[in-house]
Amino acid sequence: MALIYTGIDEAGYGPMLGPLCVASVTLRIEDWTAGSPAPDIWGMLDQAVCATKKEAKKRIAVGDSKDLKLANNSKTRHPLYHLERAILAFLSARDHLAPEDDHTLFASLNAELERTPWYSGLPIDLPLGIDKDMLGIESNMLRTCMSKAGVELLDIRVRVVPESEFNALYTQHNTKAAATGTALRELIQNSKKHAGDEIESRIVCDRQSGRTKYGRLLSHLYGDIRTEEESARASRYTCDGRTGVLLTPGADGAYFPVALASMAAKLVRELAMMRFNRYWESMIPELKPTAGYVQDARRWLSDTHEHIDDDQRRQMIRLA
Repeated sequence: MALIYTGIDEAGYGPMLGPLCVASVTLRIEDWTAGSPAPDIWGMLDQAVCATKKEAKKRIAVGDSKDLKLANNSKTRHPLYHLERAILAFLSARDHLAPEDDHTLFASLNAELERTPWYSGLPIDLPLGIDKDMLGIESNMLRTCMSKAGVELLDIRVRVVPESEFNALYTQHNTKAAATGTALRELIQNSKKHAGDEIESRIVCDRQSGRTKYGRLLSHLYGDIRTEEESARASRYTCDGRTGVLLTPGADGAYFPVALASMAAKLVRELAMMRFNRYWESMIPELKPTAGYVQDARRWLSDTHEHIDDDQRRQMIRLA
């Protein structure tokens, strides 16, 4: 039988500026034995992919985006090299065409940025740091490897939670975890559509906060759930008798689809912040860019206090 295997992760939970991005990657694995452990996709695709930067000379690195995002002052490669290499290669392997700019990429990932002036403007050409011909070669190699291994990319998407929605959810629920919860429900619901009524599925999510109980959220989606474990180590559930759901810290380094999802979420957030900085630097040429994290965001807001009005600040600053 086949397995529908979904990984979910986020980028941008902690910053003061910029969107929260939550991504899912859904794979179909052929020749699956019911009840078996999660498949080792790194092993199945080892001719085309690897798990670390050190191994990535001739293979595509898929891992925790925090490890694969290069420093902004990198002298050898573009900071987003590994992120765009993986995401563009997988999309190209599936669609036989790589997105040529961020508008096309966002459309491919169902990612929608907030319609403010600082996220608008001309498309950013892609790739930023990869040779297009080499990307084509690597995409073909990946497509061949996936076909031989019986691994199919069904879906890769990024649910962008813009600042206005983030603040509205925080105000309503008095916790910023409501923003990730909203995205998580939508992405799990999407995974269910791929599984149908007969195919067994596994969903693995990287758990960021101290929350351990997800039964209520899952019961709204599946109705019939069985709690297997709710601890600091992991939250595990069996839903509708054929779907296993695992939420655990560090999943982005241990489970392939979670790792790829973390890279998609991080890439979309980084491109959003490139747009943000491009807009404000066009207004204030001497302004230094920001990644949006709290300490530097405060510096940025101080540097721009004479140029940004109260309404704009309310639009862009996250409440938590």
